[in-house]
Amino acid sequence: MSVSFFDRIKVPHVFTLLTGVILFSSLLTWVIPSGSYERVPMQVGSMERNVIVPNSYTQTPKHYALDGILLSNSVEGAASPVSAQGFLSAIPRGMEAAADIIFFIFVVGGVFGILQRSGAIVSGVHSLLTRFRHSGTLLIVLLMSAIAIGGSTLGMGEEFIPLVPLFLIVSKELGYDRAFGLALVFVAAETGFAASTTNPFTVNIAQGVAELPLNSLLGFRSLFLLCALAVTLTYVLRYGARVKADRSNSVMPNDAFILQDTGLEVEAFNARHRWILLSCVAIFGFVLYAVQAYGWWMAEMGGGFLLMGIVAIFISRMKLSEAASAMAKGMEEMVVAALVVGFARGVQVVLDDAQVLDTIVFYAANLLQNFSTYVAAIGMFAFQSFLNFFIPSGSGQAAVTMPIMAPLADVLGLSRQVAVFAFTCGDGLSNTIIPTSGILMAMLGLAGIPYDRWLKFMFPLFLRLSLLAALFLTAMVAFGIE
Repeated sequence: MSVSFFDRIKVPHVFTLLTGVILFSSLLTWVIPSGSYERVPMQVGSMERNVIVPNSYTQTPKHYALDGILLSNSVEGAASPVSAQGFLSAIPRGMEAAADIIFFIFVVGGVFGILQRSGAIVSGVHSLLTRFRHSGTLLIVLLMSAIAIGGSTLGMGEEFIPLVPLFLIVSKELGYDRAFGLALVFVAAETGFAASTTNPFTVNIAQGVAELPLNSLLGFRSLFLLCALAVTLTYVLRYGARVKADRSNSVMPNDAFILQDTGLEVEAFNARHRWILLSCVAIFGFVLYAVQAYGWWMAEMGGGFLLMGIVAIFISRMKLSEAASAMAKGMEEMVVAALVVGFARGVQVVLDDAQVLDTIVFYAANLLQNFSTYVAAIGMFAFQSFLNFFIPSGSGQAAVTMPIMAPLADVLGLSRQVAVFAFTCGDGLSNTIIPTSGILMAMLGLAGIPYDRWLKFMFPLFLRLSLLAALFLTAMVAFGIE
């Protein structure tokens, strides 16, 4: 029996892996020249972002010193490589920078702990599985399509992290494995995120920076969403069929797939459960509306989720002491998932310290000018995928790259829509495989899937979706889609 490449590699624990990536990035700051662009504030919808000014890049002198190896040694007018002190403090500073997301994850985890203790979630899932017992494929298509639409239209990502245990239950009950369960929620969300239609955090910011009408080219993006979702569903369903037929086809063939026992008896789905779930759906819908209409962010969304928990306590007539215990347990289960986000942000912290991110953007833009329009369009997609390793934030990456890529598209004779499409695809698709994606690593931790096992599952699909994106970019260039 042949052994695949992914079977040969052994990936350490997520914290060890991310610490190694931060160390590698710190060492790069001693080699990559420092420099920066000027930045100006720009309002896009309800969001304000500091965007770079094209043609304003200037190289910054780099200060090297022996004492700078151990301790941070800043010099006015110069940049310094990351010291041992800077490397060690990158993780705490990364957690500080990602504090809003980290605490949002804790809050949502706590609320889901309350919902789980109320019995509404478990009973609801079992009721759903009973209804679709003989049409599991239809259930999978409906679930993944709904999640993909949420990712595409509203940029939902972190909101799905606490749902991982629920989708593992669905996967186990239908006879699949952990990777399949995670794919139901994570891959669907990121496929939608890459095929952004009205995503306020990626395509809207990118189009605003590129001076394009917001939500323009909606039909073309919707077509890409349908095609990408079809590719994803085909891959996931075929994988699931192979696992069902023979467990050795799983990327985790020796996994017993034992889920943690909640200690709760599964009640029959009743009116109380129905009202809890309907109330939560209504509140969640308003939260998503408020993100668009009122500019709500993590703190306000967290407050909305707390309201879900309060409503669930009231309807279920749960004792406050029991609710507090359930909330604490739900938060406890999110510890690794939340902290991973801070570890991942540490990579961007060290690169910002040494002022090398703008240098990477500057040289990449200059390189792309040497190619034909077709190659340059696909090159933009490849570059955005690469840069996402260092800036795994859609809105942050848009603010850094779009002010350069949009004018570069003009120079190359490309539509600015090509630059925006290359950005959204590169940002969204690479999130499914890069270890600096906080959402990916958080979900892997919750699902109990090693990173190398996930790569074995996801990399073939990543290549298929990347090829699809390249074909759509080629079509945009060939037909002059504006």
